[in-house]
Order: sequence, then C-alpha cells, then structure tokens
Amino acid sequence: MRGLATTRILLIAVIIIAAGLIGGYFLWPRPKTQLIVSTTTSLYETGFLDYLKQNFEQTNPGFNVSFISQGTGQAILTAQNGGADLVLVHAPSNEFTFCNTSYGVNRKIISYNFFMIAGPGSDSANINGSSTLDAFKKIKAAGEAGQAIWISRGDGSGTETKEKALWKAAGINYTQISQETSWYLKAGQGMTSTLLLANQKNGYTLSDMASYLNNVNKGNIQLKNFISTGSDLLNVYSAIAVNPQKVTTVKFDAAMTLIRYMVSDAGQNLFNTFGVQQYGGAVFKPCVQILKSGTPVDIAQMIQNYAYLKVGSGTPSECPSQWQYTAGNLYS
Repeated sequence: MRGLATTRILLIAVIIIAAGLIGGYFLWPRPKTQLIVSTTTSLYETGFLDYLKQNFEQTNPGFNVSFISQGTGQAILTAQNGGADLVLVHAPSNEFTFCNTSYGVNRKIISYNFFMIAGPGSDSANINGSSTLDAFKKIKAAGEAGQAIWISRGDGSGTETKEKALWKAAGINYTQISQETSWYLKAGQGMTSTLLLANQKNGYTLSDMASYLNNVNKGNIQLKNFISTGSDLLNVYSAIAVNPQKVTTVKFDAAMTLIRYMVSDAGQNLFNTFGVQQYGGAVFKPCVQILKSGTPVDIAQMIQNYAYLKVGSGTPSECPSQWQYTAGNLYS
C-alpha cells in the first residue's frame, strides 16, 4: 500500500509540474519577430515612421519594427546586403533596378506628395512664379553670375535622383555643374541637414514637402516655398519586400505583414491623418484607393506615368508579374 501511495504522489507531482510547464509556455511572453525596414530620411525625420510603428504594433503585437534612415540608394544597398527585410523608398528608377535584379519583390505604391523648390526670401534668382524647369535655368544663370547658390543632397537619395532628372529635363549638364562650379554645393547628408545648410547659405534646394514643413514648423529654417506643384515635382513612395530567394536571411512573411497593413484601410488612414494638426493637411497622401479606382483622374494618371514600371514590352504597373512572389491578393 505504501508503494502504491508513493506512486500516486509521484504521479500527481509529475502532473503538477507538467501543468506548470504547459501553463508557463502559454503565459510566458513570446519573443517578438524583429522586422527591419531601410527607408528614406523624409519618412523618418518627420516622425511618420514612429506613428506607423506605434499603430502597426498595436494591431500586430507579435512584431517589433526597427527603421534604418538613409537615402534611397543606401537604403536599397542595405537591403541587398541582407541588412533589412523591407524598403520604403521614393525613386522609381532605383526601384526598377532593385526589382529587376531579383532583390526586390511585391512592390506596392503606398503614398505620394510633391517635391518643392525652397530658397531665400530675397529670391536672388527671381524664380517666383516660374515653372520648375525655368526655375532651374534661372538658378544656374544666377549662380554663374555669382548671385545664387544651389545646395544638393549629394547622398544618392531619391531626392538627389529627382534633382538630377530635373537638371537634365531643363537641358543642363548635371555632371558639369556639379563638378566645375562654385555655386553648386553638396551637403552629402539627409534632408534636414541639407535644408539647414541652404538656410545658412541663403541658397536654393530641392526638398520633399514633408521635410520642408517639418523644419519650418520647428523654426529651423526661414526658406520660402517657391514652387511645389506640377507633375515634374511628383514624389511617390513605395514599399518593396526583399526577395527571400535572393537574400535567404530576410523575414519575408514579416515584411509582407507590414506591406499588407500599409495598404489596408487602417494603414492608408495613417497617411491621411499624419500632419493634419501640425501642418493643416496630410503631408504624405494615401494613394492605394486612387490607383484602384482611377480617381481623381489627374492624380491617378500622374502617379501611373511617373511611378509605374514595365519589363520589356510588358504593360506598365506598380509591380510587373515577374517581380511578384507569393503575393496572394495584394494586387487584386
């Protein structure tokens, strides 16, 4: 009898220990999935990414999102080297290369705003009221006459990529002016640092609207917004997952969870509400529904003409089928 009692006690003890282990498994905090996003300085410096992180993690408590703030070129390079699971960038030509070399998949256009030309209140190049391309021509002429200075990001960013395209569209040799002139300066830093330098030098610069408003609101700069409309100043942001077939260490499923959140109604509403109180309007405008419905027609066509990409003779789209990988209904 004594042996039977001992056996029962041991059995009960085993059951209690097992129950404790099982309970502990379910009650003990699970480690969170770490998701790394390499992204542009404009999204980071304005505070939008903190806003996105807070809301995404509330809805998806199993994730912890970290951001690496860089220019678009460096952000893409970081992802190619396995340092990020997802990129948020704004340079379609760079994005094409990233995807067409099989590093990026499931590109999704998520937001847009406009670049703008900022400069000193004195407007020494007399660009006020000019078109974008005429403004670039006037700044060059004033610079050569010793009356104006241009400050470039000079950091391989999406903003610098846009700037180069605008100099070219204005019929100006970018290589020549960027290497052989005293009026063309390169900051080699992010957007806020570039704006601060332009403010210090009483120079002109190209900025995304969000970064400009953020720095004006903080009292950092007194530069004036001269030109900020027109298709040639369109600025489009895209999310691209790193291809797990190319970079095997990435957390692809986590990246797709964030992309799906950003294109959902809840995610798009974050773009629609951020900055309204501070600046009187959204600084990053949602565009998923615009592209889906095709309205407003002018904005939809503007985004398509600028940011849709195509492979060979294929039809332009935000993500050609060759670049889609287990995307599910992301494009339906």
